[in-house]
Amino acid sequence: MTLELKICTVKDLQKLREISYETFNETFKDQNSPENMKNYLDKAFTLEQLEKELSNISSQFFFLYLDKELAGYLKVNTNDAQTEEMGTESLEIERIYIKSRFQKDGLGKVLFQKALDIARENNKKKIWLGVWEKNENAIAFYKKMGFRQKGAHSFYMGDEEQTDFIMCKTL
Repeated sequence: MTLELKICTVKDLQKLREISYETFNETFKDQNSPENMKNYLDKAFTLEQLEKELSNISSQFFFLYLDKELAGYLKVNTNDAQTEEMGTESLEIERIYIKSRFQKDGLGKVLFQKALDIARENNKKKIWLGVWEKNENAIAFYKKMGFRQKGAHSFYMGDEEQTDFIMCKTL
């Protein structure tokens, strides 16, 4: 079993769109209406939106390959790319997405460790993320990694307002 992390660039835009769509859909389709899923996916993962995110110097994307197959990816944000005002001493993990067939293989820990390494290399004092209150597997994973809930914010899935827990870890 070989693992490889590669930085994602604009040249990888189509591949990023495909894995974003696939992993988000796999994770959340059973708990949301088809209309809301379609509305969200069609808005959040357009080539234009992803290119804008990739072009932001305060965001970084990394693909994770398992035996040369794209298994998941990580997106981290600093400074003004963060989705909440958390200050310059914070790093946000916006996405740790793993294809369902690769879940429970420890790949989330690999991506989490990469985020932690980036935070430390950049002298960040805190790492944080938002996670849907109904995503029990992810919440359990983040708690295991040392995160604690510090608040909540609204997240819109189509026309439905949902709640994301804000979870933080001090470095």
